[in-house]
Amino acid sequence: MSLLCSGRVAIVTGAGRGIGREHALALAAHGAKVVVNDLGASTEGVGADETPAQEVVRVIKEAGGEAVVNTDNVADFMGAKRMIDQAIETFGRLDVLVNNAGILRDRVLANMMEEEWDAVINVHLKGTFAPSRHAAAYWRTLSKEIDGPVNARIINTSSVSGIYGNTGQTNYGAAKAGIAAFTVIAARELKRYGVTVNAVAPQAVTRMTAGLRERTDEQVEAGHPRHVSPPIVWIASAESKDFTGRIVESGGGLLAISEGWHRGPTAPHQSDPSKLGPIMMDLQARARKNAGMNGMDLD
Repeated sequence: MSLLCSGRVAIVTGAGRGIGREHALALAAHGAKVVVNDLGASTEGVGADETPAQEVVRVIKEAGGEAVVNTDNVADFMGAKRMIDQAIETFGRLDVLVNNAGILRDRVLANMMEEEWDAVINVHLKGTFAPSRHAAAYWRTLSKEIDGPVNARIINTSSVSGIYGNTGQTNYGAAKAGIAAFTVIAARELKRYGVTVNAVAPQAVTRMTAGLRERTDEQVEAGHPRHVSPPIVWIASAESKDFTGRIVESGGGLLAISEGWHRGPTAPHQSDPSKLGPIMMDLQARARKNAGMNGMDLD
């Protein structure tokens, strides 16, 4: 097996369990040195436990790889900087940042509490921004020092709940849709430094999704988090320098690129609101309907 990430240094946030754990193990198996970040909180973002991250590091080291634990909160601006600095100080560089950490606080909009909104937005959206911001600053400076591209990667975690929409997840979906937009914009900004920015929308059975519906044994196996990770490894590699600004659906037997918003039907401008009714209804009738949760079925 060719080692795609030999010599590269990667951070994976939320890497103590589930999808993040599989990303960390897969990257290490392909030669990457890994900073295993995990606060060790519950799926609701409560508590802290270093054990899951320590266990992942143990597994990586026993297999002959290199890894260290980091327990900083990704949504803490200076904590995120410490995480970036730790990778550089420990391994001498940083090549890949995988923003994976997340929590759930599902509730329908009419019942959602402010704290449930704030907690999810904070961990997912700020928890993507803060590490990315410090990594981007490091790579920008490095690109000037070496007078060339750094061939680095930011890989974010979006969700089909965000790009297609899922009932009961206005907070989570809004955060994940924001991450998709963040990905596209950051890809445009950082291209000049040789940094690509992509996101994955996983299809997997994890502790956050296991209780949402019943599944057969075959569906559970197909949804194992390890099936999400292969595209992450390839994107993290030096091979993927021309692949950027994409949202990749991965896992559950699926590999796809999600296509973003495009302008649909148009009509001449109308300044009188009272005349807009027929025009707006015609535009709606001619517009492609929003996708369902599988990305294809129409609402």
